[in-house]
Amino acid sequence: MMKIGLVSPYDYSHPGGVIYHISYLAHHFHMMGHSVKIIAPVRRKSVRYFDEEVTAVGRPIPIPYGGTTARIALSPWLPYQVRRVLDREEFQIIHLHEPFIPMLCLSTLIESKSINVGTFHACHEKSSMYWLNRSTMRKLGAKLHGKITVSKPARDYISKYLTADYRIIPNGVDIHLFYPDGPIMDEFKDDRLNILFVGRLEERKGVGDLIRACSLVKKDFPNFRLIIAGPGLMLRLQYKTMAKMLLNDRAVFTHYVTFDDLPKLYRTADIFCAPATGGESFGMVLLEAMASGTPVVATDIPGYASVVTHGQEGLLARPHNPRSVADCLLKLLNDKQLRLSMAERGVATANKYCWENVSRQVVDYYTSISSNLKG
Repeated sequence: MMKIGLVSPYDYSHPGGVIYHISYLAHHFHMMGHSVKIIAPVRRKSVRYFDEEVTAVGRPIPIPYGGTTARIALSPWLPYQVRRVLDREEFQIIHLHEPFIPMLCLSTLIESKSINVGTFHACHEKSSMYWLNRSTMRKLGAKLHGKITVSKPARDYISKYLTADYRIIPNGVDIHLFYPDGPIMDEFKDDRLNILFVGRLEERKGVGDLIRACSLVKKDFPNFRLIIAGPGLMLRLQYKTMAKMLLNDRAVFTHYVTFDDLPKLYRTADIFCAPATGGESFGMVLLEAMASGTPVVATDIPGYASVVTHGQEGLLARPHNPRSVADCLLKLLNDKQLRLSMAERGVATANKYCWENVSRQVVDYYTSISSNLKG
């Protein structure tokens, strides 16, 4: 049995891909018999995704970064708080997610006397922060005994700033929560075909392109409904106004969708569409949709193309191109058999990414690092 500390730079009470990744690792490590604690800044201390133990360090504040908003802790007291936690817990393994994001992960890496593993989730065209701090990253990178990326695009991105031997271990999907045969949302089941988007309402997620694409779709296939589900107060009104002008009554913006209701929404959809313009290292929503038996239309960006094979689980459209997205949507809307065959292949692909497999790969990596250091 190992004592493992999982460190998040982001607000643990704010749902997101990195947070879900950490919570699932903690859950499955615990089921394997390991002792696990999560260290993270926390705004609402009552939030839990399973029965995980969370030590709150720092209060997160929203910082615009990379086309999104990072909720991170910035405080001169963080190194002291981190030192107290590490001295008390005496972790064998400290696993830092986005190790160089200030300030909690950086403080933990500096203070740690344990075996340190870092997972790099992000994928952007470039990072001015990483470029300016290359020398610091090289020095602190030497304290990382193991380095993981969630995909090849994520590896290619971080390798621009820190050359190292990276192990690719992907994100996972909960196939016990996301599966094809289960409850649906009855309010969206009628004679219309449903096109679903799930994600934060940010420009890089491509919601504007999706609305424009659907305005082209309605000329040839008017009997559809666009369901947009995700947080984002800043752009919600803008997108709702655009959808009203271009799609009339064909667009529905849901309120916050709980984690328990999300599988119902995926199953209700006839097509899941993720038209992101970039900045995606993997695409967990693609896996969730595929595991739920829903064919996918996504943009042909490296992170998405590492999950979906064009013509197999779904179709890949050109990014920044509503016409290309519309053509892919129309191909699936007009061909039920194609939707069914892609859905079947999507379920088979998603099953390979189940969290049981992913968690085991991570633990095996811990073990190999520990053995090499002892040897």
